[in-house]
Amino acid sequence: MSQELEPWKGLVERIVLMKLSPSRAWDRHMTTHFIVRRLEAFCFRYPLSTPVVTSFGLMSNRPAVFVRVEDVEGHAGWGEVWANFPSTGAEHRARLVNEVLAPIVTGSVACQPREVFEKLTQATEILGLQSGEPGPFAQAIAGIDLAIWDLYAKRRGIALWKLLGGDRREIRVYASGINPTGAQKTAEAALRRGHRALKLKIGFGLATDCINLASLRELVGYGMLAADANQAWSVAQAVEVAPHLAKFSLAWLEEPIRADRPWREWERLHKETDLRLAAGENITSHLGFEQALGGDVLSVVQPDVAKWGGLTGCSRIAQKILESGKTFCPHYLGGGIGLLASAHLLAGIGGDGLLEVDANDNPLRDRFCGPVSEIREGKITLSDNAGIGIEPDLASIEQYRTI
Repeated sequence: MSQELEPWKGLVERIVLMKLSPSRAWDRHMTTHFIVRRLEAFCFRYPLSTPVVTSFGLMSNRPAVFVRVEDVEGHAGWGEVWANFPSTGAEHRARLVNEVLAPIVTGSVACQPREVFEKLTQATEILGLQSGEPGPFAQAIAGIDLAIWDLYAKRRGIALWKLLGGDRREIRVYASGINPTGAQKTAEAALRRGHRALKLKIGFGLATDCINLASLRELVGYGMLAADANQAWSVAQAVEVAPHLAKFSLAWLEEPIRADRPWREWERLHKETDLRLAAGENITSHLGFEQALGGDVLSVVQPDVAKWGGLTGCSRIAQKILESGKTFCPHYLGGGIGLLASAHLLAGIGGDGLLEVDANDNPLRDRFCGPVSEIREGKITLSDNAGIGIEPDLASIEQYRTI
């Protein structure tokens, strides 16, 4: 906008608001309203020399779908869409944002981030059902929601963790993504970077799992050690394996069975083992979380802000997790923007949970996670900068861009 037109920006916004919502246009809190001018997704892939391994497959590269939203006044917010699987999924989700969702939200007037979230969700519910893709739509909307929250906080000049109600900027973190091959080397490197808590991927045979767990327990001493089976076992297999894991004093056993198994199987597993169970990254509805929080089956609950719900949904879920007496540990495995948003959510909601930080090489994470890259004695400290606290320079990773 030229200098001559600059003084007219507020009036233009009021005129648009009068047409779309006359009762709110001249509200004394008008500055809380914002109009979305532009929404765009950018897709990147960083090739890995060592693939990330899970019990159900591997990742030969690290994808990231970053989302930028801009209002009519030029403020910009950033988010990220979960896009790890399948291998072609990142480009597809970026196109969902750019070709399907952006036209819905562009020009929208909102007072609160939830209004944009609800508009997108309601506008695409039938389309997601018809196409058999409720997951990709939920993930794309979650990434947009993160960007809207960042924009919302920046417009107010307040750090996102403070806007969410936080009173402490320091949070604990743990190193995850530790593969069964080279586990000790990866863990040693994580400890050198300042980590004091570790999570190992298991589900690759009992002998291999126990050797790796013993090695990591020795490295971390009395520090936190958890294990993630990535839905590897049936309930019978999990019950059989659990006694062999007890000697490692695990902080939790994550997703030992499929997230969508009947709840009675999770109840059986809780009853027949002494391990603290964790899940949540693959729970994708309020009803699902209500079930998970309703009893004592899960000790640790791990919603993923870039996979379902964004901050609009997950902030409410996180508060309910604490109210239920369970530990809130946000799940995250992706680029830096989503990781930083997860850190702000944990700091904003509180509790004694830890932030998940992938231990593997990934510049799409490290260049955009701000203070999360500065780990000291197992903790990170968020800044007072507005929003998530960074302005990503995508030009620095242009060589990895696919969309």
